[in-house]
Amino acid sequence: MTELEFMAVAFGFANIALLIQRNVWNFPCGLVMVSLYATIFFETRLYSEAMLQVFFFCVQLFGWWKWTRAIDNEGDLVVEWSSPRTLLLCALCTVALSAMLGETMATWTDAAAPHVDATVAAASVVAQFLLSYRRIENWVYWIAIDVLSIVLYVWRGLNLTAGLYIVMLMMSVFGLIAWQRSRVASAPLV
Repeated sequence: MTELEFMAVAFGFANIALLIQRNVWNFPCGLVMVSLYATIFFETRLYSEAMLQVFFFCVQLFGWWKWTRAIDNEGDLVVEWSSPRTLLLCALCTVALSAMLGETMATWTDAAAPHVDATVAAASVVAQFLLSYRRIENWVYWIAIDVLSIVLYVWRGLNLTAGLYIVMLMMSVFGLIAWQRSRVASAPLV
């Protein structure tokens, strides 16, 4: 456990806790967390994960901007379900991105786990866009990502980060439940 990893974990907890509450201030915590993890993942040769943090930094800024424009009159963030078409597109993008990135990392780098790492990265890209657009299904993606990440990080000796992802897995389940309840509560009565 390094001091850098400890700090990344602390900001990760804060980020997810604020996400569950649909609080726009999750984004500054997320920006710090991904900046720290970019360094950590590069040092442990998880290159897809390291590149993903650069993407996350940019999409955190985008999500922050999108969320500030989606607050209702009561000050609550409005969340929504995705259409079946959107979900199909998300699945196809995840598979295609994972295959391309995994093969690239396996061919051109000394990546420790190129295909698993690429799958986590590809699914995370899709999940982050779902999150930026306030789609409830982002939590389902994060649950799957957390499970795969736990295995990957334990294998690479990032035990504190694996611990973070165990807690994030539980938090993602709570997030899914909370966002579903929020959507039901905000749905117009018929």
